[in-house]
Amino acid sequence: MPLPQTLHCGPSGWSYEHWNGIVYPKLKRRGFHPLEDLARYFDALEINTTFYQPIRPEIARLWIRKVEQNPKFQFTAKLHRRFTHERVLSAADIAQFKDGLWPLHKAHKLGCVLMQFPWTFRYTEENREHVIRLRRAFHEFPLATEMRHSSWTSEEALGTLIDYKIGFVNIDQAPYTKAMPPASHLTSGIGYVRLHGRNSRDWDREFGRAPRETAAHDYLYRLTELLEWKPRIEHLLAHAEQTFVFANNDVGGNAVVNALQMARLLGDDRRLAPAELVAQFPDELADFHSDRPIQEALFANFDTGQRAVA
Repeated sequence: MPLPQTLHCGPSGWSYEHWNGIVYPKLKRRGFHPLEDLARYFDALEINTTFYQPIRPEIARLWIRKVEQNPKFQFTAKLHRRFTHERVLSAADIAQFKDGLWPLHKAHKLGCVLMQFPWTFRYTEENREHVIRLRRAFHEFPLATEMRHSSWTSEEALGTLIDYKIGFVNIDQAPYTKAMPPASHLTSGIGYVRLHGRNSRDWDREFGRAPRETAAHDYLYRLTELLEWKPRIEHLLAHAEQTFVFANNDVGGNAVVNALQMARLLGDDRRLAPAELVAQFPDELADFHSDRPIQEALFANFDTGQRAVA
């Protein structure tokens, strides 16, 4: 059976060069676009590039066209770090960021805007007021917030999110002192889950102790670990208007593997996956198939001594 209409699973982001030959074919057909490809397997994707720069309206309109084959498809978009980490709320920056969201919002393709905060953003009166300012600045859009410090699970903190209709992002991450534990909190009509992986080295990146080139969220969930989240997600699904589940462990295509597995655990019967990924993960995707052959970027030698693309 298909997933419920209100449940959306997928990976976080899609513009990764290291996905070529793993998630995407090495040799791409003319006009290939990753969104068209992924919209066959998933009903949602999280836009992570907006954390670093706003998108242009024409790009948003292009993305809408690329996923139109899947009427259920939804995007969520991360709020720019300028608003969450640098705490700069200039009218010009806010207006520019909104310009890129309007096409998605008007096309009913924007599930929500995600405010991601660092572990150092604890529940204090000052930080509470900043969240409220963001809610007011982006009042036109549904919002959800990811807090990585456990102080945001206090009754007062959750009450603030409920009062201002801000969704709570339930996360899976490596354990750490006062880190946000796994949960199934629902503080608005939006249920949200992000699976970051359980690599303890992620905390080195969180605090700037890891080299810049160190990969983030380098972790592949085991099926037993994904099963831990099934009842939490089902709880959200039973009470939320819309529920989003994203795998944020992009290294090596892990996010696509785990998002496919999670969707299957929740009832998705498509069993469709990229051919390259099935070949790379034969055990994890044993029950999946692809509707395209693997395109090899290899050369075969012929008797004539000529070389041709296989």
